[in-house]
Amino acid sequence: MGTNKGLLRVIASMFVLAVLSVTPTLASAHCDGVDGPVVKAAQNALASADVNLVLIWVKPNDEPEVRQAFRKTLAVRKLSTDSRELADQYFFETLVRLHRAGEGAPYTGLKPAGRDLGPAIPAADRALDQDSLGPLLKLMETAVNDGVQKQFKKAAEKRKFPTDDVAAGREYVRAYVEYVHYVEGLYRAAKTSPQQHDEENTERVDGHR
Repeated sequence: MGTNKGLLRVIASMFVLAVLSVTPTLASAHCDGVDGPVVKAAQNALASADVNLVLIWVKPNDEPEVRQAFRKTLAVRKLSTDSRELADQYFFETLVRLHRAGEGAPYTGLKPAGRDLGPAIPAADRALDQDSLGPLLKLMETAVNDGVQKQFKKAAEKRKFPTDDVAAGREYVRAYVEYVHYVEGLYRAAKTSPQQHDEENTERVDGHR
């Protein structure tokens, strides 16, 4: 099967949006790590005594609690090395808890550094750090290419069934539905804003759809 690289790049771009913009569960899981962006922001804020570096990670209504925790942490961490470690940990946990609450995710404690987050999240971070989208798009293009081809191949093979074999025909229908839903899912994810995504999820939970 010939590959239309231009089309695949468009689909890859759509898939990047799908992963990075409308999957808050993955994003929030990334942000509760000791080596995640929230804790890194907290470390920089404490080192520079600039609370603004962490306020961006919480909702406006949580700002007073963050400011209070920040002031307490700065005061306590001056007492001793042990006090500094305990105060920093308290601030990290407070900040991550409030950040996750703002994202609608539960707080289950800080996660250790070096967790396996898969290839997409680290690649997304590197793209921002290096101000270059090329490697990320290549990664996503490969993922989309492999996924679409796998679904297409399965449906195409199942399509060649004898008309008198109803069981084989049903296998084709199942493969066809999976193939179309896979492609549609990529397209809808790319065309849906994060806010629309959250609203649609809420409607499904409430039984409106």
